[in-house]
Amino acid sequence: MKKLGLILAVTSMCAFAGELTGYISETKCGAKHADASAGSVACVKSCISRGAKPVLVSDGKVVAIANADKVPAELYGQKVTVSGDVKDDALTIESIAAAK
Repeated sequence: MKKLGLILAVTSMCAFAGELTGYISETKCGAKHADASAGSVACVKSCISRGAKPVLVSDGKVVAIANADKVPAELYGQKVTVSGDVKDDALTIESIAAAK
């Protein structure tokens, strides 16, 4: 059992580099806006304009974005594909585009 705990701890500290697809939401509402509906887009834009930070919601998990300035306003609330690195539960974006 101790080995399993150690393996999980080491795995969670490792960095992930690659591509993720998900929705740009924000820190206030998190995963509630992972559908790109008009209402979700409006709420995400409103909350970010009032100080909330953009996050990526991928497979139901909310991932903080280390360099949130890389997220253009036109992608707020939208489904996106992101390339970058996830380390210590934060995503550093290398590139971002609307998902196809």
